[in-house]
Amino acid sequence: MERGVDNPQLRERLGVPSFEQRWPWFGGDLQTLRDTLREVDLPHDQGVPIEIPVPALPSGAAAAGSLLALLDQPEGDARGLVLLLHGLGGSSSREGLRRMGVALQAAGFAVLRLNLRGADPGRHLAGGTYAARCNSDLLPVIARARMLAAGRPLLGAGISLGGTMLLNAALASPGVLDGLFCASSPLDLAACSASIERPRNRVYQRWLLKRLVRQTLADPFGVSDEEQVTLQATPPRSIRDFDSAVTAPRWGFADVEAYYREASPLQHLVPACKAMPPTLLLQALDDPWVPASSAMDLAEVLPPDAAIRTLFTSRGGHNGFHGRDGCWGDQLAAAWLRDVVAG
Repeated sequence: MERGVDNPQLRERLGVPSFEQRWPWFGGDLQTLRDTLREVDLPHDQGVPIEIPVPALPSGAAAAGSLLALLDQPEGDARGLVLLLHGLGGSSSREGLRRMGVALQAAGFAVLRLNLRGADPGRHLAGGTYAARCNSDLLPVIARARMLAAGRPLLGAGISLGGTMLLNAALASPGVLDGLFCASSPLDLAACSASIERPRNRVYQRWLLKRLVRQTLADPFGVSDEEQVTLQATPPRSIRDFDSAVTAPRWGFADVEAYYREASPLQHLVPACKAMPPTLLLQALDDPWVPASSAMDLAEVLPPDAAIRTLFTSRGGHNGFHGRDGCWGDQLAAAWLRDVVAG
């Protein structure tokens, strides 16, 4: 067995079987692309829209505005509320996020699907775009979610970069969440950026950049002249270029190196591991976007009594985990958060 793969004791406690790929979605790339290649069967979206005020960006690049969240209620009394965050280029309506939300509803949770700054729907409510560490946006959202939870546990679930944001929020303000699940979430932004820039990922990077540039230029509040020139006259060739030109300056970081260093939760998780809420990090070793090495290095140095648990699979791609009985990652998320609420 490969280093760090699987956590049978944890799976047994949660009542979740080991992950097995479903035909024909074999390998990291097909697991990653499954939702793009095959329509996801989802119920009609009946989320109740909620607008949550957020302050101006730290750099002043965008004024105060609001973020749009959609609240989904389960049948019967909710056992808790889960704040569910999408990843890079995503939104509350993306198939993978909605499917996880449906699984959490079926497990008895109310779900608050957030559109981060710049995402549609909700693009018209706030200028600018989001970042891996956007606590000035996220902490007010968590405070509103706590009110909506009405005394029940408030939990977080993040897909890809959404998990990174929730980790950073929990590090900045211990106690804001009662439990957390992160699927395929970058812990080291520089390593993740370098992974996306590999030649084998050229198509992925082009797709992500197209979405990010389009999302940025669609800002109804406008973009700066410098950003306009950068994004249209000399378009960024990599995620790192985009972060250097847009993300880092907008969020008040000195440069892209400072952004990647300061917004990467990896370096902070070990010293803060006992103050974190019960957290499960899920990562596939064949993830073509996010290298598993950062999470595996973290797992090796976490003390036994840390609040953070890790689970690695040999296969699964980037937030794929398409198994024989549906999305295994969604089932794991529901089982973990049920276990957290049960104490």
